Amino acid sequence: MKRPAEALEWTEIAHQWEDSVLYRQQANEALREEMDREMAVRAEKDSLAHAEETARVERANQERATKEKARRKALIIGGAAILLVALFLWWRLQFTRRAKRAIEKEKDRSEGLLLNILPEDIAEELKTKGEADARLIDEVTILFTDFKGFTAISEQLTARELVDELNECFKAFDHIITARGIEKIKTIGDAYMCAGGLSGTKGSSPLQVVLAALEMQDYMVKRKAERALHGLPGFEMRVGIHTGPVVAGIVGVKKFQYDIWGDTVNIASRMESSGEVGQVNISEATHALVKATLGLRFTQRGKVQAKGKGELEMYFVTRPGSPI
Repeated sequence: MKRPAEALEWTEIAHQWEDSVLYRQQANEALREEMDREMAVRAEKDSLAHAEETARVERANQERATKEKARRKALIIGGAAILLVALFLWWRLQFTRRAKRAIEKEKDRSEGLLLNILPEDIAEELKTKGEADARLIDEVTILFTDFKGFTAISEQLTARELVDELNECFKAFDHIITARGIEKIKTIGDAYMCAGGLSGTKGSSPLQVVLAALEMQDYMVKRKAERALHGLPGFEMRVGIHTGPVVAGIVGVKKFQYDIWGDTVNIASRMESSGEVGQVNISEATHALVKATLGLRFTQRGKVQAKGKGELEMYFVTRPGSPI
């Protein structure tokens, strides 16, 4: 355009602009590279931090899991230990209860056996003191029984049959006197001895002994009739009763037994031996204590000679309507 100076100026300006743009491009490129490097470094740092945080969280989770597992294990072990202790205590309680029941059962059995041998007050004294003092009792009513012709009848029976028959009779006597509060003293062969009034008057007065004797005789009459129906021999019985003072106590230390002594025992024995089969023979002393009882009938026998005792006043006692 014929303007070289102006063209030069603009060319220089253009070069300056080109340089400026290039510079800016280069600067921008350098800035971008720097930013990329910073971003890469930051990303790397963030990645490391994230990895470290992740690892820390993972460790924390593992620690919590380990602690939780240990806690659960401790709870399981503790629960199992508590259960074992509870089971042991339950077993121990059951064992103690069973042992206590067994001890109580044996104690009841021992006391039952003791009461089978001794009157209740004597048994209590023996358990408390280890011994029982002999005592004088002013009024005791003694009953003796004896079977007539025992030896002859025993020859008709085997030993087993004889023992079984004696056992049946004496068991019946035991039930009769127990119901009336009378104490069995002993059996000697075919003789049976019991007494009322040894532990006080309750249930074992002279009247109760007389009534027991009448029941025994009724039983023996019926028993003989029943055996006769089967062609078997039966026993007939004498019964004697006397009332008076006795000394009572325990004799011996091995297989000991409660016994009574005194002239009253001898006279009661004479009442039995001086009686008659099927009758209840009582002394004058016993008669004086029961004679006012309604429903009893007394037959005065007068003075009867008694071995070793001379003549003694005796009475038969019966009940109206009784088979004896």
